[in-house]
Amino acid sequence: MYYSDEGTSDATGSLAGDTMRPLIWLGSLLAALFCGAMPALAQKSGGVLKIYHRDNPPSASIHEEVTISTIIPFMPVFNNLVIYDQHEPQNSEKTIRPELAKSWKWSADGKALSMKLEENVKWHDGRPFTARDVICTFELLTDKASQRLRRNPRASWYRNLDFVTAESDYDVTIHLKRPQPSLLAMLASGMSPMYPCHASLAQMRTKPIGTGPFKVGSFSEFQNIRLVRNADYWKKSRPWLDGIDFVIVNNPSTAVLSFVAGRFDMTFPWEVTPLQAKFVKKESPSAICETTSMNLNVNLLVNRTVAPFDKPEIRKALILALDRKPFVEQLTDGNAAIGGTMQPPPDGIWGLPPDMLSVVPGYGPDVEKNRAEARAIMEKMGYGPNNRLRVKLATRGVALYKEPAEMLQGQLRGIYIDADVEIVETSLWFNRLNRKEYTLGVNATGNGVDDPDQTFFENFACKSPRNYTGYCNGEIEKLFDVQSIERDADKRRQIVREIDVRLLADGARPVIYWSRDTTCRQPYVKGYTQMVNSVYNGFRFEDVWLDR
Repeated sequence: MYYSDEGTSDATGSLAGDTMRPLIWLGSLLAALFCGAMPALAQKSGGVLKIYHRDNPPSASIHEEVTISTIIPFMPVFNNLVIYDQHEPQNSEKTIRPELAKSWKWSADGKALSMKLEENVKWHDGRPFTARDVICTFELLTDKASQRLRRNPRASWYRNLDFVTAESDYDVTIHLKRPQPSLLAMLASGMSPMYPCHASLAQMRTKPIGTGPFKVGSFSEFQNIRLVRNADYWKKSRPWLDGIDFVIVNNPSTAVLSFVAGRFDMTFPWEVTPLQAKFVKKESPSAICETTSMNLNVNLLVNRTVAPFDKPEIRKALILALDRKPFVEQLTDGNAAIGGTMQPPPDGIWGLPPDMLSVVPGYGPDVEKNRAEARAIMEKMGYGPNNRLRVKLATRGVALYKEPAEMLQGQLRGIYIDADVEIVETSLWFNRLNRKEYTLGVNATGNGVDDPDQTFFENFACKSPRNYTGYCNGEIEKLFDVQSIERDADKRRQIVREIDVRLLADGARPVIYWSRDTTCRQPYVKGYTQMVNSVYNGFRFEDVWLDR
């Protein structure tokens, strides 16, 4: 079974009592049996999966990066303590499965998570994986190691982590400062691999060592990433593939043409536009193309430390200027969704329902009324037809960012703002944001897990390294802790919705739309499941096989 229980939270977040434990145990056992039965589907071993990659990853070190350009090609190299079921599209507490931790239990006070680790697991260089590696990983993530991460984008995930102890080589306990039921959700993300104590961070950035189903064969910048089968993988029947080749193709049209021509088995996940999807279905009707949400929103970044956007009135005008429907209809062919800070339902678990969203400033149906109010604010601040505000609108050099930036540019003209779109190369983009070297920006924020702890603490906490806008509201941040400690799911949801509404009204990071995009694969690619509420968690690839 996955876990025993002394006050363990069930899938709804409420505290399970003694009468529920047999049911929890039975459900876990059945899930384990089900997952164990999945491989018996006449899979074929061998072959190399070929995927085109959209751009050059900044590095191979998952713990130092925030982009799927790194996570997707390098997630197959690693293992987590726990992982979301790779065949369940919606990630939730119910779909968390064992990986390097074969079982776990919470202490009665909810402040200690004890785990029993898999034995006989080896790193790719042959050294044994032990509890010491777990300690080293969390020392990195909490800035207690002698080595320091170049960036630590998930520091906010582990701000509540106190220390980690090892009772033996294969027994480890994570100690928290206060209860945090969502810790397992974050540990299950593809952003949460275990790192080896003995490897330098310099090596992890270029040719990382993991315990996962694939090893890094080569990482040639701006060219390709080649993964090869780990013949000594601790899951003896995996992986099915001999390897995975990611070929970097910067031109999206060229990439799609190459897929249609059969040079690639799979497109880069969620990178196929609606127009490209129609082309694929016409030219390659046997291809399987899936359009899904993925817990990624396109948002407006406003640098609150730079005039005139240090003034709340100007920021309010920006919120009122947004007309989200053209973004959805013209850029996504109606596939995208309009929502708040948390991913909207039904794919998202915590998002605001439409009736609550409609009363938030800037979300009402009367766009012209909103724009008139925005112009009045701008005129009061000294701007107008004869004194327009000229700014740069920075964005990343991929279509998901550039196209919304160009449309936003047109909408801002209607409130006396002339924004020049500035394209920033991927390897420089996040460094620019971290240093707040922008005035306005269009960004795409993918959430590692569909959980308020991740979203709120990472993107909106005052001292978070991923709080790119400099937003800081101590009163709202206190509520982050209140919802985090709450074990009753319904009570927690009420608090989360209050926070969401207040962040939107405050213009903390205005959401333009929630993406729903397309991935295509050849019909012989089997065993891949596309997730609906994370872009980061579905790429272990150990169950993928080629039926040809």
